[in-house]
Amino acid sequence: MRRYARCNPKLSFPVLLLVLCAGIVNGCGTMANGRGWGQDATLAPGWDRVKQAAWEAATAPATWVPLAGAVAFQIDRADWKVEKWAARETPVFDSRENAGRMSDNLLDAAGVIWVISAVAAPSGDTAGDWSAAKAGGLGVQTAGGILTRGTVGYLKKNMTRRRCNGNGNDSFPSAHASGAAMYATFTSRNIETLGWSSGAVTASKISLGVMTAVTAWARVEGFQHYPTDVLAGVAIGHFFGAFITDAFMGMDNPRNAMVLIEPSREGAIAMIRFNF
Repeated sequence: MRRYARCNPKLSFPVLLLVLCAGIVNGCGTMANGRGWGQDATLAPGWDRVKQAAWEAATAPATWVPLAGAVAFQIDRADWKVEKWAARETPVFDSRENAGRMSDNLLDAAGVIWVISAVAAPSGDTAGDWSAAKAGGLGVQTAGGILTRGTVGYLKKNMTRRRCNGNGNDSFPSAHASGAAMYATFTSRNIETLGWSSGAVTASKISLGVMTAVTAWARVEGFQHYPTDVLAGVAIGHFFGAFITDAFMGMDNPRNAMVLIEPSREGAIAMIRFNF
């Protein structure tokens, strides 16, 4: 029988505190555009920015690919067949109980990693600037989390899909999957501000994606959700994570120059646009 290590709170708290302190130290300074993470957070980004952020979040592969997968699982009762097989064989976690416990632990870990990434993001050199920027950035992303959970709760209440284990009519979509995907998206956006190498950023994003996928699969193997439920949850979580960050965080400082390349009959036209 496989054994899974359990987290010891007495050991994990000092480690987490040490990581957070290191994050606070690393969180000084500014991003590449000279601004601090969270410094330009706003509740009034303008309708054009909101529309653009919504469109980009909706058309991102991390949003539409899971949705396409959810649709594909409707073919030939694949949704039902995969769920029954996973819950019966438990190929990854060895038991439904382990799968359920790990989905909870992984979701909690994703939330902790998000907080660390937010604290570590560069938000200014002075204590006042740092505190104000952190409050703004964390406020926006926390509000995004509330919006995500509210949307998932609304869908659960109105879709009334019965869980595969028969315990309730709130199967669609998966809150664990949406939460893990949202945290991963927030963390990915925050990591991009740290000045890491492209290889390190890519590796981090892949790791976060794997963590989200394992969390989602644990809900299927734990006999809690159908594949469609978790795929829809991942899509929702990524959409809101990307949309909230791009629309309300203002991390692409509008005062920066932007290079635009537009196709033309003669080839392409390159333009530099300055916003003030």
